[in-house]
Amino acid sequence: MTPGGFVHVHRPAARDGAPTLLLLHGTGADEHDLLGLGRALHPGAGLLSPRGRVDENGANRWFRRLREGVFDVDDVVARAAELAGFVREAAREYGFDAGRVVAAGFSNGANMAAALLLLHPGLLRGAALFAAAAPLQDREPPEADLAGTEVFIGAGAADPITPVDQARLLARQLGARGAGVELAEHPGGHVLPPRLVDAARERLARLR
Repeated sequence: MTPGGFVHVHRPAARDGAPTLLLLHGTGADEHDLLGLGRALHPGAGLLSPRGRVDENGANRWFRRLREGVFDVDDVVARAAELAGFVREAAREYGFDAGRVVAAGFSNGANMAAALLLLHPGLLRGAALFAAAAPLQDREPPEADLAGTEVFIGAGAADPITPVDQARLLARQLGARGAGVELAEHPGGHVLPPRLVDAARERLARLR
């Protein structure tokens, strides 16, 4: 369970200087779900994959929602702070470079990674966000300096769960705070096409 009280998987990096990927699963998945994605994004990276601590009718999540598509934003803020603390504690526990952590998330996990970017600038060097929404919804995120942060956002034009307009809003919010943002839209729904994984890997390679 330790550090930070999160059930998690940690795999050390295969070589010195490689980043650590913070893998954040979608609703109903767990800490094992995105390990393959992590290897695809960066074969030599360390992997840190926690399990969301919110239980929604037996499904693991990162924060509460009031109904489909409507987030409990106060809970988003609180849970992001918990997760940020976990990342810092894990860096001390496992000895990886806290300045070289890159998030990769799908759906609810991508939303939580976006919350870390907006609420805890400097925690992440970059992120690959698939099927992501703006986590603070109609709230204006706080001012932040995200210069030097690389973000890839993959969004489906026909996504019935995360409307593409939400991904576009998130891209604007991150870009307005200095992040380098690439928004890649595909014609599908709430899925992760392999070509988006390839595109995200290329974007995150800029951080090496």
